[in-house]
Order: sequence, then C-alpha cells, then structure tokens
Amino acid sequence: MLLLASTAVAAAQADPAATRAYIDKAWTTLTRATDDCASLVDPKVATEPVLYLPADVPMPGSLEATRHRCKVDVRRLPRVVTALGQIDARTLPVQGLLYLPRPYVVPGGMFNEMYGWDSYFIVLGLIADHRVDLARGMVENFLYEIDHYGGVLNANRSYYFSRSQPPFLGEMMRAVLDDPASFPSADAATAWLRKAYPLAVKDHAIWLSKPHQAGDTGLARYMDLGAGPVLEMRNADYLKGVIRYLEKHPAKNRGYLVKASEHPDATEAARLKTRSCDLAASPICADAWADGYRLSADYYAGDRAMRESGFDTNFHFGPYGAATHHYAAVGLNSLLYRYERDLHDFALRLGKPAEAAHWAALAALRKAAMNKYLWRADRGLFMDYDTTTGQPSDDPYLTTFYPLWAGLATPAQAKSVRDRLALFERKGGLAMSDDASGAQWDQPFGWAPTNWLAVKGLDDYGFHDDARRIAAKFASTVDRSLAADGTIREKYNMVSGNADVQITAGYTENVIGFGWTNGVWLKLHQLLDRAPAGKDETAAVTP
Repeated sequence: MLLLASTAVAAAQADPAATRAYIDKAWTTLTRATDDCASLVDPKVATEPVLYLPADVPMPGSLEATRHRCKVDVRRLPRVVTALGQIDARTLPVQGLLYLPRPYVVPGGMFNEMYGWDSYFIVLGLIADHRVDLARGMVENFLYEIDHYGGVLNANRSYYFSRSQPPFLGEMMRAVLDDPASFPSADAATAWLRKAYPLAVKDHAIWLSKPHQAGDTGLARYMDLGAGPVLEMRNADYLKGVIRYLEKHPAKNRGYLVKASEHPDATEAARLKTRSCDLAASPICADAWADGYRLSADYYAGDRAMRESGFDTNFHFGPYGAATHHYAAVGLNSLLYRYERDLHDFALRLGKPAEAAHWAALAALRKAAMNKYLWRADRGLFMDYDTTTGQPSDDPYLTTFYPLWAGLATPAQAKSVRDRLALFERKGGLAMSDDASGAQWDQPFGWAPTNWLAVKGLDDYGFHDDARRIAAKFASTVDRSLAADGTIREKYNMVSGNADVQITAGYTENVIGFGWTNGVWLKLHQLLDRAPAGKDETAAVTP
C-alpha cells in the first residue's frame, strides 16, 4: 500500500520530461531474458529457481553457461505440449520459468515474467519509443509459447499452463507489421506473417473451445482449465478472507461456502475433492478453512477465470470475481471480434480469400451476438451478461468502451457510451466502475490499459476532445505520482489523481515499474502531441 504525505503531494511539480526520462531507463531495467539470472527469480513462490525447456527442443548453448552462472536447475518438461491444460502443473516436482528464445519486458516488482495482456501495451510503448527489435522479439516469444506450450499463457511460468489472458496477440502482430522499421522489406514482413498466421489461428481456437463457451450465447467466457487454488498462491490467508466476507454478506453467497471440517477424515476428504478442492493435492486447499466452512469448486473455477481475465481482484463479476466464468464479458468478446478482424486482414495479405471470408463471418456472428446479449439500449451501455441467470449485469464497467476500440459499435452506440462518460470520469482519468468495493479493479482505481482502450476508442469514433481530455488527465496523474515519490506504478487513484491506493479486498501492493503504464503514457502523449483533429460533433463531457 502506498501512502503519500500531503506535503509531498503539494510540493510535487509534475514534469512530463521527468516521466519520459524514467520510462527511457525503465525499459532497460525491466528487460529480461531466460539466460539472465535476474529473470529466474520468482517473488511469488519460495523455491529455488528452475528453468523448464520444451520436451522436444535441443538445449541452447547459452543455457549451459547460465546453469552454472545462475545456479539454476534446467529441466525438460515431461511431454510435448500442444494445447493448454495438457500438463497439470501440480504434477511437476517444482514450479519454474518456461524458456523463451528472445528478450522481453516484464511489468515489474513481483511480476518478473512476460505476461499475456500486459505485453500488448508494452509492445505499443516499445514501438512508440523506436525499440522495434525488442517489440518484435516479444511477439515472437508469444508465437513460441503457442508452438511449444499450447497457447499464449498468462505468463511464462509453469503454474500458468492451465490458462491464457485477454487475447491481444492479433493486435500485437498488427502493431509490429504496421511499423516500417520492424522488417527490412515488405517481403520480409509477409514471410514473417506466413509463419505467424497459423500459430495465431491456433491461439484463437482456444477461445472457441467448449470450456470457453458462454452458455448458448455464441459468445466467449474466461475459464481456467485447472481446479482448486492457484499454485502461485503462497498461503491460504486470501481464501480465508473470502470465506469470512461471504459469511458477513450472505446475499452475495451463490453457494460458494461449503460446510466442512477443518481436519476431515478420508470419507469427507473424498467428498470435498469434487465439492471443494483436493486437500491431498494442495496444501493451500487443505488450509483454506475458516469458521466451519470451505470454498466450493465453483468458487475456485471463478477465481481462476478471474485471473485469466486480468481483473484480479474485482467485485464486478461477483464477490472476489467468483462468478467470472458465468459471464459473457463485453471486454473479452470485443477483443475476440478485433482478433477475428485481424485474422481476416492477415489472411487477405497472404492470399487466402476463403479463410478471410471465414474470419469475417465469425466476426459478424460475434457482433450480432454482442448486440443481442450485451448491448443495453435502456442503459445506453454495453454490459456483461450472466449466463446462469439469463440477466445482464446492472453494474456499469469501464469495459463498455472496448467495443469502440474494437470498432464494432455503431455510431449511435458509440455516442451513447460516450454520453455516459460521467459514470467513470474522475480527476485522474477513468475509474473502472462506480462500486467502491475495496478491490483494485473497482472504484476509485484506474489502470493504464483500460484508460488507453477507452481513449483510443473515443478518438477513433471522432470524439477527439474527450479523448484528449482523458489522455491528459491520466498522463498528468502519472506525472504527479512520479514527482511525489520518483516511481511509476501499476495502478492509480482516479478520484485523488495520484498513486494513493488503499485496497481492502485482494492485493494491497501498488507495484513499481511499470511496464504497461510506461507504454500507455507514451501512446497518450503521441495523441496529445499531434495537432488537434477538430471539434467533436457534440459537446465534450466534463464531470
């Protein structure tokens, strides 16, 4: 938790030049490679470093030296991996880093590996900062993950084998392909795409598979393929807190509490294996007991899905995100629509018109389903849909702007969403919601990626004044925070317009780094530094 003294805030002089200088140094500070000792450390688990190689990949020569220099145990995975979930990470003798061939930028702090959705905003920043080799290398690392680990992973650690993250690969590929400096020629770019395209198709298929289907809506949901507590959880304190919260708020308990013994006998333990989690397989599961209760298997499924969504922790998708897997989410399906449009364009570039038509048809079906289930004409917003109740959410969430970024909203829908900016806009930028739950992905907190997607969507639909105003607010929040304590952070308080974040539900740390904030700040300034595009057709909204 970061507490900024009021005197320091008052004395701080926001200076974009200082922020720019910080970011310039931070790219080097945050760059890792799997033959670098700094990349092997995992602050989330208390084990000696292990590096896993794919079962069918020869030992790179550089790793022999790394083994001795870093005192790391280099092992091979027990089998060739072709899909997510094929390796149950609980069966590995120890958790470790997964080998990647190219250097990459990590978010910072305890996030010392290459993350799925963080990396999109990092790649945008690297390209804006003319570090194209590093940006392209990160995209190639994701292609390597698909080829050798079954898909784009949450991050390159073995305990993430069961889940992905918000699907931005198509847009990462497009960003690299659209930058003239990324390839020596157009032919070289096309040759690269020819190898990348089938891997992207394989990654996209994850989101069409049965586990990721949101009921019969034709839309997708987040869904981790594992069970029980996540392996990166160091102890059961978080889970005990969830139990106690649900006890105090019975109206929010959707069957998440299971009456159980603290030390069950073999018969009860066998029953809990399906009703809750496998006590024998997970010490965290065994310890996750409070006041006569354990958590249900459905809770653990939702908790894992929440982590795949990247919104960990929130109360928008149920208490502690526990119902995430029951929602056809606006954000996810907007990303998949954009992915399908990207694959359409890639197929055309490669001379595959039949495949391009397939992707266009898939995108059209998704857009129609989103209009049916996710567009709330009565609220003027895109809102998530609970497939278990057959009802839309009543809680406006900042992902309502994703359809603008994805280009699937009609002009009338875009204007309607834009006209409701006051639901989210605060002094420091856009907050995630109007629900002050105490969780970091709710009010009053704001994040670089969601602010950027909203700004870009508004700008693309011609609401230039709104886009520039919000860009200036968020960029200034980053500047003020850096002036106050010399750091760039993971998240910010949109109400106070600084990094004073006091979280009471879930993670309390405001991590220093920070990869996606660095990248988004650069993109916001690209927008702010260009010539104004003219007045919006309607008056700007200023809460």
